[in-house]
Amino acid sequence: MLFAAGFGTRMGSLTAQTPKPLIKVGATALIDHTLSWVQALEPIQKVANTHYLAEQLHAHLATSNVQISHETPEILDTGGGLRHALPLLGNGPIYTSNTDAIWHGPNPFELARAAWQPEKMDGLLVCISKESAIGHTGPGDFIISENTPITRGSGAIYGGVQIIKTDLLHSIPEARFSLNLLWDKMIASQRLFGLTYPGKWCDVGSAKGIKLAEDLLGETDV
Repeated sequence: MLFAAGFGTRMGSLTAQTPKPLIKVGATALIDHTLSWVQALEPIQKVANTHYLAEQLHAHLATSNVQISHETPEILDTGGGLRHALPLLGNGPIYTSNTDAIWHGPNPFELARAAWQPEKMDGLLVCISKESAIGHTGPGDFIISENTPITRGSGAIYGGVQIIKTDLLHSIPEARFSLNLLWDKMIASQRLFGLTYPGKWCDVGSAKGIKLAEDLLGETDV
């Protein structure tokens, strides 16, 4: 599941006529950087949600074997958007990914697959240490300890890639909601885990992140 429905307001004028997932880093659209990692997994289904300037994304993805989950009239946020897409995705577990970050190092989806233990996990988040997160401001999101459930706190930064079971989506009455609601339920039952990405990661949520990401892609050492 590729989250691609947002308005990209932090990008300013860059997203006035272009949806954020189609903003280019180097010569490649942000969503295509993410798809390059996804393709290595050969997933059965690939789905992108759309809302803002959706027609451009539909045209861009037309030859990518990505199905579209269009959200209208309102955007549904990450949790509502994932639930809305389940008829296309199946009932999981499911990879989800934001489309506004650049990874430099091993494939984050493959790392998650190798660490996934469904007997004890309902969710597994790929996170970044503060030292390896470029262009990110803030205190961090989670405290990660090896082989133990994660907790919220000023530690690692969620990188936007996860594996998640979808059962709890059906317990939320609202149509629009964040996946944070599911994470809180999983934390309460000690079934949310995290792994720390060994490479570098750049947040391209704002215009200044584009140059930082291009510099990162130009690096030869991770």
